[in-house]
Amino acid sequence: MEQKSIKDSNVDLPCEEKRDPATTTCADSGAEKHEAGTDAPGLVKTTVDIGQAPVSRPGKTTEAESGNLTSRKDETLLKTTNTNDPGEQNLQEEGQQQKTELESLLEDLGLKEQYHREKLSLSKILQIDEKTITDDPGTCKSNVPFYFLKKLMMVNVTARTVKYEACDSEDANIETKCDDASENAECSFEDLFESPNDAEVFNPLDIITALFLCSDGFVQQELALKMSMCQFSVPLLLPNCDTKQSTLMLWAMRDIVKKYRTPDLLVSKGFREERIVLSELPMISFVRLGECSLSKSEILNKLLSNPQQYHDTFVHHNMECGDSPRKISDGLTEITWYLPCGNKNMDIFSEPVAIANLRGDIAAHETQYSFLCQTSAAVFVFFDQLESEYKLLTNKNHKAKIFLVGNQQSKSLTPDVLKKIANKLNLTTDNIIIKTKKTNDADFVKRLRTTVSSVLTNPGMKMSIEQMADIAHELGISVDEDSPECQAGRKNADAITAEIKDTFKFKEKQFPLQGQIWKELTFLEKEEFRLRKVGSEDIEIYKSNLKMKKKELRRKQNSHAMSNFMSCFISAISSEERGYFLKWMRMNLDNMSTIKLSSLRELYKEKSKDSKNKKEIKEIDKQLSNSSLGIEHFFREMGQIYEASLYLPETDPSRQQLQHLPRLCAQLLLDGFPLELVDGDASNIPLRWVSDVLSQLNGLVSPKNKILVVTVLGVQSTGKSTLLNTMFGVQFAVSSGRCTRGAFMLLIKVSEDFKKDLNCDFVVIIDTEGLKSPELAQLDNSHEHDNELATLVVGLSDVTIINIAMENSTEMKDILQIVVHAFLRMKEVGKKPKCQFVHQNVSDVSAHENNLRDRKLLLEQLNEMTQAAAKMEKKEENKNFTDVMEYNPDTGNCYVPGLWNGNPPMAPVNVGYSETVYELKKNIIQLLGKCESTSNNILEFREWINSLWTAVKHENFIFSFRNSLVADAYMMLCTEYNKWEWKLKKEMYTWVTDAETRISNFGTVAAKTEISDLREYITVLKSEATTELTKWETMMLDNLKKYFEQAEGHVYLVEGYREDFSNSIKSLRRKTERSVFDQITAAADIKQGLEELDKIRASYTEEIEKAVCALIDECRKKKVKMTDSELDESFNKMWTETLNAFSLSAQQTSNIFTSVSHQLRTNLSRKGSHACKLLSERRLQVCGLEPFKYKPKGNTEKITEKLKGMFSWTGLVKAKQEIAESIISACNDCVSDKIKRKTNYHDTYIQEILHIIDERLNNTDVDTDIELEVSLKQHICGSAARKFQKMHEDFIQENDPYRRLEKNKDKFCADFKDVFNKRDQCQKKAEEFTNQCLKPAVEDFVYRSLGLDIVDKMLTREEFSTRMSFQCYILLDLISKSDFDIFQRYICSYESYVKSWISDRIKETFSSESALCEFEDRHLQSCINRINAAIKNAKAEKTDSLKTFAENICKELGDKLVISQDALNAFMVLNKADQDRFADCLNKCVMEMAEALRKKFKDITFEEKLTHLRVKPQNELFNRVVGCGKQCPFCKIPCDAGGEDHKEHFAALHRPKGLGMYRWDGSNKLTTDLCSSAVISDTCFSCSATNSKWHPYKDYRKIYPDWKIQPDVSLEASDYWKYVMKKYNKEFAKAYNALPADIPAVWESITEEQAKESLKKSFYIK
Repeated sequence: MEQKSIKDSNVDLPCEEKRDPATTTCADSGAEKHEAGTDAPGLVKTTVDIGQAPVSRPGKTTEAESGNLTSRKDETLLKTTNTNDPGEQNLQEEGQQQKTELESLLEDLGLKEQYHREKLSLSKILQIDEKTITDDPGTCKSNVPFYFLKKLMMVNVTARTVKYEACDSEDANIETKCDDASENAECSFEDLFESPNDAEVFNPLDIITALFLCSDGFVQQELALKMSMCQFSVPLLLPNCDTKQSTLMLWAMRDIVKKYRTPDLLVSKGFREERIVLSELPMISFVRLGECSLSKSEILNKLLSNPQQYHDTFVHHNMECGDSPRKISDGLTEITWYLPCGNKNMDIFSEPVAIANLRGDIAAHETQYSFLCQTSAAVFVFFDQLESEYKLLTNKNHKAKIFLVGNQQSKSLTPDVLKKIANKLNLTTDNIIIKTKKTNDADFVKRLRTTVSSVLTNPGMKMSIEQMADIAHELGISVDEDSPECQAGRKNADAITAEIKDTFKFKEKQFPLQGQIWKELTFLEKEEFRLRKVGSEDIEIYKSNLKMKKKELRRKQNSHAMSNFMSCFISAISSEERGYFLKWMRMNLDNMSTIKLSSLRELYKEKSKDSKNKKEIKEIDKQLSNSSLGIEHFFREMGQIYEASLYLPETDPSRQQLQHLPRLCAQLLLDGFPLELVDGDASNIPLRWVSDVLSQLNGLVSPKNKILVVTVLGVQSTGKSTLLNTMFGVQFAVSSGRCTRGAFMLLIKVSEDFKKDLNCDFVVIIDTEGLKSPELAQLDNSHEHDNELATLVVGLSDVTIINIAMENSTEMKDILQIVVHAFLRMKEVGKKPKCQFVHQNVSDVSAHENNLRDRKLLLEQLNEMTQAAAKMEKKEENKNFTDVMEYNPDTGNCYVPGLWNGNPPMAPVNVGYSETVYELKKNIIQLLGKCESTSNNILEFREWINSLWTAVKHENFIFSFRNSLVADAYMMLCTEYNKWEWKLKKEMYTWVTDAETRISNFGTVAAKTEISDLREYITVLKSEATTELTKWETMMLDNLKKYFEQAEGHVYLVEGYREDFSNSIKSLRRKTERSVFDQITAAADIKQGLEELDKIRASYTEEIEKAVCALIDECRKKKVKMTDSELDESFNKMWTETLNAFSLSAQQTSNIFTSVSHQLRTNLSRKGSHACKLLSERRLQVCGLEPFKYKPKGNTEKITEKLKGMFSWTGLVKAKQEIAESIISACNDCVSDKIKRKTNYHDTYIQEILHIIDERLNNTDVDTDIELEVSLKQHICGSAARKFQKMHEDFIQENDPYRRLEKNKDKFCADFKDVFNKRDQCQKKAEEFTNQCLKPAVEDFVYRSLGLDIVDKMLTREEFSTRMSFQCYILLDLISKSDFDIFQRYICSYESYVKSWISDRIKETFSSESALCEFEDRHLQSCINRINAAIKNAKAEKTDSLKTFAENICKELGDKLVISQDALNAFMVLNKADQDRFADCLNKCVMEMAEALRKKFKDITFEEKLTHLRVKPQNELFNRVVGCGKQCPFCKIPCDAGGEDHKEHFAALHRPKGLGMYRWDGSNKLTTDLCSSAVISDTCFSCSATNSKWHPYKDYRKIYPDWKIQPDVSLEASDYWKYVMKKYNKEFAKAYNALPADIPAVWESITEEQAKESLKKSFYIK
């Protein structure tokens, strides 16, 4: 067994022979050829500086540490083959161009760039890319170091065995060499002796050396720390085989902190926790001299391992990849530590010890050997033979004890030889260990252990690595910490930390802004939102006082000058070396607090186990808080300094000097440092500071500012930070011995090639402090803090990791409650983060299967929690956890085994832990890839922080949550919906207009239909309307569906409103259908009523035409030329006779009152017998004559609308009177509109009016009694019936056949004369046809179309896009007018004010002629074109008579123009014109008509035009912006919700109730309270809805379930109305007959500008 070559890094001969001799192996070879130009590359001349004397050793090789002799001799031969080559000179020149070993290896590994130019940085190796989630390095050599890094960063102990799949031709040859068995039968036996490792594999030590050479100081620290966690040895001296320079890796090891327990601490159960470079430990070094067949590294691994738990601390030959040749790592000195756990049976050494291992022969690395001899307590020299080399061991400067370890391999190693050498070196037999052929490894290791233990009992020398730096300097070894940046950083950090003696006092003195003041500010901020202590005080005055106190505290903060330490800190983080500075700061602070905190932490853990020690735990917790000091405290102070400075005037130099701080912090975030989001000590967020830092960050990275967020939540001390560190390699700055406090965020970059997969530029990681178990939570009321924190971070995250330690299920239950609560809140505000449960410390392989029961139990618990949380949040519809969020019990759980494999401190990280966490990481990255992130970019993330935290400060989160992104998404949805709604309405208006035209032309020559029965035709039209409406309804519902499927616009945030809008679409369809049917029914009924009259008129006209014709014949027979007067006389005589012959009976008028009474009775019959009784008490004819006055019956109505401490001065009577007046006004508008149409009365008119009354009464918040309803309906119907009666009579009169005939008498007379005199009638008849038939029809068409155009144009204006923007614009307009009367009108007569405001806007838009002319022209031109086309077509048909010709024209136009049948009949009388000439004349007349109409339109005022329009733009726009018409039950502000059929009403901005006439009971003063504040306070109200009982405002939804009154979006939100009330306090009081309100002091300082700003903020107008 001993004959075998066991070595650390053997040189594989077959492998080497393939290489070019000029580039043969070895660190110390090729490296020196640049220096010694005379040497051929094959010859090695190594010069090592030992003390003073340089020793030259030509031809000496640097071998691997062990292995059979032959291989080492071959290696030597191989390296010196070219020594005596006659072509040495040529080779030498070639050598100049050859790459060095280091360069060629770095090139293979793809690290050349990093070595020469830009070192590997942490942000580079931590970035998320394709490699993050692929497991295999593939076939690329350059992937090897990155996969090693990836595994190491995830503390995977298999990191050193990274191979790539070589795919070069040589490997292929090996496989195909012996294909033909018949040719070479022996070949297969030769294969047995082939090396299996022919493919080029990198030695792990080379990879480690290369990475350390190519990394910056921070990556080196991270590498050393992770290697140490894996219990790998760490580089102590790092060689560079090109420069022959070694470096002491002091900085790289700075971050390694170890805990161990020595025997003296066993009883007290204490432990030592030290930064390993500062620990003074004895060091035992192991080196090799000359050849050695023992594997030193393997022996060391056995030496340091328990037999039952072997671990490869050092890389050795028998490890995977360990046998491949070392190229650059000879001379590498590694160090590891053996640390006891205090258990005699388990500890190998009872005292801590450092173990160093030098790679390569000390003859080739004398500097390193010298270093070890001067720093070690003992040096163990491994050898096979010593005779020629032992002189190296005789140096006098060496302080270490020398031990010789030999392997009895060589015959020359005899006892005599040993004795001789021992005498020369003054060694006893105790100092020599020989492994004879009979000694097995176990006994040999045991002997070694005994020797090492004996050294440790009296080590003679202990030295910390920090102290070794001096020796390194003496020997010419560089120290990594000597770099100027590192030293400057250290100097700056020491300047601060050296002064800290007592942490508590230091914090108190140097950080005055974040102590008590900040905690008081936090309390005030939350109290502003919670109003818990308001008592009976006026809410607004109480809030005003809180605001003053806040200002005072900020003033107090500003009175503290910035401490010197903070100045030093800020200037240090502004410098180039800030990375080093912050690291030094952290290490210095940790070193200080470790001593104090570690004992406290242990005590805390101990006491926490028993909940009886409550007082002690509280005390320890306080001490922990006071004693902990981390960098976060400096940044926290910086944030407070910045926030306080914002309260100074903008011009203040102190403020201006601090403006750069957020940018500084943003730069640090980009550099990978964490930012504290939530200050865990004060349980608050410095919002302005965090917001401004994020704004600056956005500025630095824009446009690459897309982010996704991962958060970890869990119980204290369940390894959350370790999990994050393992998963993403991130280290949150946490003071040692202290759990994370609050929440920190960190940025991880996403590589360019991976951005398309993740759709983001950065992943934000948020680490939170552990949620406390309930017993601990009770001690410091932190359950509230836990809830706040969980809600915030869950709200911010796209994926939430919930970390649970399996062993404690009750604790788990409480944490789940907090988490479920947070998720429920998020669902309600439109976020659905994905969730991943991580169960820690699960030991079994079959955990996933075994935990099926646990998962079921977990889901049951989650469901239970969901129901409990839903009850608390008053959202009982959520029954299961899966209702609240996407969660799959099978894929949503990850079972992570314990972190350590064995017993710490010597246990490496469990490979199962790393692998499981890696799987979790892949899963999370996949989840992120599927995320619809709610905070797509940094600015939106900032907005979420603001809105979530504001809502968190309220007790009722869900009803308090307001977020501008949600508001924007809602506004966009409303805007889209409004567009669809208007499209449908417009389309149906156009359709109804066409339908009415077709009905009017029905039965005439212009009729477009073959149907002869009007009723049948109406059925066809109704069916057409239904089809059209169904088409549009489907289209709108599809649009809605598509809208919610799109990726942009944060649509998922408004998912909750989807149903509302869907219902609104259906409701719109129903409403439109009713209106359309009513209109066509009315048109048909009126048409039917006229049919009889039309027939009479037609027959009369025919009779007259006959009589005129007879008269012409008669006159012509006289054959006398008659004068005009004679003809007139004859005509008049004939006219009188003919008319007398007709039996003209006067048309019967109907009694409209009867019809209206019938409709009213039908309407009220559903209301019961009392209503009918009231109705019969008064006749309709006497109603509506006087102005309406509401009179309550008897004493049943008392003015009961009282609120706590206040009552409504107007009382119920006035409120009801106002409602009645607004309904009367709306009905009057409707009646006027009908009358202007000059049509006949129809029952649908009064039905429409009754519908308006019912709708308005239903929408009012005041309880309306049946007396009011009946009297109001009687009043309105009486008044309407009177007007309709007159309209009906006017219509009958207008359509009386006799009157119509009389009207045409002169025309008939003129025609008679023309025909008699045989004059050409063409021109005259063309004019008549144009003026009587076409012109009125064209004019009517233009007016019917114009209304839609005006609405269209108005809708392009921003203020009409949504209800909220309308409210904002109207209020901005109000404030700019500075007129109290206008405000009063707006508040007291909202509807009439808004209507007149809209009319003004319309007039303003169309005040210039051009705007409207364009529309008029367009419609006019379309008519003219249609008419010309009709004439052309009629001409082409070649008809036999002019009558047919005219009828054809009318038929063509029948669907567009309503041609008066009466006028057409009159035109046909005595028409003897020539058809072709008539057509020509008609064309000219049409052109003249167009001009005449253009002129007419120009001359008519816009106001007059408005009265002619069929679609009234002002009404259309009013209906659009007034929405559902509901008003806030307290302050009467109108509802802003989109669509008409929404479940919940809300208003963006409420106003002081004093403006709605409320005042205090005792004092008669107007009240300043706002309902948005009242609903979060403990005050009460009483009104008729509560049956005059007191009811808490907080539970107002029990009384008004469909109102959602949210607290203001910010404390400044209601500044608009506060400003108005402050400005017009006296005027309002006078108008309302009350005393002026007591205006809170803070209101006095509100300016008009602030009022306007607050308005825009409340309505989310940019």
